[in-house]
Amino acid sequence: MFDLTEEQLMVRNMCREFAEKELREQAVEIDRTHRFPLETTRKLGELGIMGVVYDDKYGGAGMDYISYAIAVEEISRVCASSGVIVSAHNSLCVSPINYFGTEEQKQKYLPKLCKGEHIGAFGLTEPNAGSDSGGTKTTAVADGKGFILNGSKNFITNGEYADVHVTLAVTDKSGQKNKNTSFFIIEKGDPGFSVGKVEDKLGICASSTTEMIYEDCKIPEGRMLGKPGEGFKIAMHTLDGGRVGIAAQALGIAQAALEEAAKYANMREQFGAPIGRLQAIQWMIADMATEIEASRLLVYQAASILDKNGANRRPASKYAAMAKLYAAECAHRCAHKCIQIHGGYGYVKDYIAERLYRDARITEIYEGTSEVQRLVIALNVLSEFES
Repeated sequence: MFDLTEEQLMVRNMCREFAEKELREQAVEIDRTHRFPLETTRKLGELGIMGVVYDDKYGGAGMDYISYAIAVEEISRVCASSGVIVSAHNSLCVSPINYFGTEEQKQKYLPKLCKGEHIGAFGLTEPNAGSDSGGTKTTAVADGKGFILNGSKNFITNGEYADVHVTLAVTDKSGQKNKNTSFFIIEKGDPGFSVGKVEDKLGICASSTTEMIYEDCKIPEGRMLGKPGEGFKIAMHTLDGGRVGIAAQALGIAQAALEEAAKYANMREQFGAPIGRLQAIQWMIADMATEIEASRLLVYQAASILDKNGANRRPASKYAAMAKLYAAECAHRCAHKCIQIHGGYGYVKDYIAERLYRDARITEIYEGTSEVQRLVIALNVLSEFES
């Protein structure tokens, strides 16, 4: 058992209570209507969850990454859509500004982001640049007053409701791949910036996933994040934290699947007894519980490494990828078993088993597919044994 500190236990209890009181009932409705849960997202900001690990001088809660993972897990256990809203906001928008922003940028953007008054997003993926971020086509050209962006992003979490997002663009067309891009801070209302298509998704239906369009989008001086050409470096650093967030989301979904399956197995009777007495059901429950505990240890380990290394994320890459890979595939297997234990009832919307199955599937895709995670892990391991 991973021993939690008093502060971490406090975060778990607070988030669990909030999820049960504020998210449980609305989770079904917002999944059905695809309604973004803006009101409860603002309340999470008031609790400090929209800026968990960031310095209190910028409005953050000043906690550690394990607390962050616990928060995302507990929220996702009840509402995976809310879980990814919190994860994308913290890991993909607030984090790069915190680690790579100037003091002026931090003072301007972090307080409202950390308090949940503003929502953040991250513009990396493009129609032809998913796993290969080096294939970015969006451009940013200096005009003497700042930069003009042209291009588009897609599959952007929180996109429709984001007040601030950081986006990757090519700043040196003749430069070496992975050293020719830079990040920029985009604000809602910037001239030439608009939200395009809103995706109609299989799962996490209450989260906003959109296209972002830049048509001669004018960005003033002072909006570049980090140094010119550091885009790839910032993206990889950011995704390590993002993968821990999604691993925690997957862990929450898996935990919910176990709880629903166990409750149903104790309640449902066949052949004159609860189905939980059948060995076939018991073995599924045992596998789910064991895999979830293994996932939790991987997630907490990766989170603790983020704490120890701060801005130097390189040592965390392998462990973040391991946590994300295993927890995501665990969530899929657990959601599958949850439906199987429910039988026909697991396939209908009267029970949440089918929603857990739909929500689990995306965790094997975004923040890097499972195949990409295996690549990251393998390259790290092989490098450790180079002569």
